Amino acid sequence: MAVRVRYYAAARDLCGCSEEVLDLGGTFGPDVFLRAVGDRHPRFSEHGDRMRLAVNGDFAHAGTSIRDGDEVVVMPPVAGGRKDPFVELRREALSIDACVNAVRHPAAGAVSVFLGLVRNHNAGMKVSALEYEAYDELALKEMRRIVDRTMTETPGTLIAASHRIGSLSVGEIAVVVAASAPHRAEAFLASRKVIDRIKESVPIWKREHRIGAETEWINFHAAYISARPRAGRFELA
Repeated sequence: MAVRVRYYAAARDLCGCSEEVLDLGGTFGPDVFLRAVGDRHPRFSEHGDRMRLAVNGDFAHAGTSIRDGDEVVVMPPVAGGRKDPFVELRREALSIDACVNAVRHPAAGAVSVFLGLVRNHNAGMKVSALEYEAYDELALKEMRRIVDRTMTETPGTLIAASHRIGSLSVGEIAVVVAASAPHRAEAFLASRKVIDRIKESVPIWKREHRIGAETEWINFHAAYISARPRAGRFELA
């Protein structure tokens, strides 16, 4: 995969060139691409998580794919700006370290980490797996909005959120939220707010696979029963 890469400002200094062509082979997301640049330029590797990418003239996000023939611009945070929060949807195993590293910095005195796991039971039923489906683009946009809002409400915090998509077995991690702050109270509060808001408004749906019973979309069946027309009326739960 031949990709033209341009480096600006501190990224250029760390890599020692203003542009180059990388033949990486395959299709990658931004995080894998930045690691590949770090493998090629060791000085860059220590700062890769601070960099922002643009692909073919548009800012990249976690769901962006980098393909053969693309032009990728690598740039540091703008002067006076703050680093974009780390927010992603993944179809492979989530990385706790990636979320923690995204929020760690010298002024942080505490990091609170929330892990959502697949448990083996729910409502008296034995569960074998969960299946998560998302409207990716809107889910990422809403997760960023939630993280930005929470960081504004709790000054001094930096927050990362990662959610798994696809089929997960019992014990696997479905969601990671990490929040750093000067003190633990703010870190705890921020991580709690983010996970609660993700569950309330992000378009991610969960289907439960049960042992000895039918699969079911969580919260859909009960809502449907409550919303059926009754004696000429339409009632919502």
